[in-house]
Amino acid sequence: MSAEKIKCLIIGSGPAGYTAAIYAARAEMKPVMYQGMQPGGQLTTTNEVENFPGYPDGISGPEMMVQLEAQAKRFETDVRFGFITKVDFTGPIHKCWTEDGHEIHAETVIISTGAAAKYLGLPSEQHYLSIGGGVSACAVCDGFFYRGQETVIVGAGDSACEEAHYLSKLCKKVTMLVRTDKFRASKIMADRVRNTPNIEILHNTETVEVLGDGNGVTGVKVKNNVTGEEKEIPATGFFVAIGHKPNTDVFKDYINLDETGYIKYEKPGTSLTNVPGVFVAGDAADKTYRQAITAAGTGCMAALDAERYLASLEH
Repeated sequence: MSAEKIKCLIIGSGPAGYTAAIYAARAEMKPVMYQGMQPGGQLTTTNEVENFPGYPDGISGPEMMVQLEAQAKRFETDVRFGFITKVDFTGPIHKCWTEDGHEIHAETVIISTGAAAKYLGLPSEQHYLSIGGGVSACAVCDGFFYRGQETVIVGAGDSACEEAHYLSKLCKKVTMLVRTDKFRASKIMADRVRNTPNIEILHNTETVEVLGDGNGVTGVKVKNNVTGEEKEIPATGFFVAIGHKPNTDVFKDYINLDETGYIKYEKPGTSLTNVPGVFVAGDAADKTYRQAITAAGTGCMAALDAERYLASLEH
């Protein structure tokens, strides 16, 4: 079976991938997109998106992804189920293989494989996450829904402190669960949460169970891992801030990654990677903002950079 030859391959299908597809298709690059393990990306686990411009009444994450897919297809993006399991970026033509062995030779590749939030993995946590009933990994996305209520956040790093501080401005009370006796966060971030009156920090504390009434979270059962004492904390929201894992393992032999696995930009302010003709968009490279709107913006950049790269080959 001979390899399929294409101008532009887009790997991943969140806001970054679909925006890249819309721009690439309009530039006559005839993009082919593989949707990946989670078609639509992280937004498919988001019940209500209220902070994406142009949706005055808000929209559900899955519905927004359906609309983005339709828009990409309107300009004849070839959207396919499946995922890329192997790549070879050694030559000017970028070779990629799907899970069923189909070989693609692409002149340009846009990586928009995103990142996955890490969760504790408790059955109760996963239950309320799946029904959209009060479990979240993004305070900036979902904190607004818990105005005036009590919330719990798990984590000990800078982003956990940042999210706890963000929630403290909206919520009546925020309880922060830290598994050890100290923060992993920088001193300035740790001091900020310590000095916020409505944040209570519980050290040496782990989550036993997320409590709820079947429809939503009502509290969290926690355990002190030094004394063994258990107690229940009333809360309507349970936030997990224990990090993200970028979906970049398949590229690690060719693309420069940081210590966590995020793709490094070859040149800040662009979508370029260290491999000519390979570009990155969205959360696979973004550990700072991680929003749908910023992902969409970098998707646009990647498609424009890919178009310029193709034009430079023609001269």
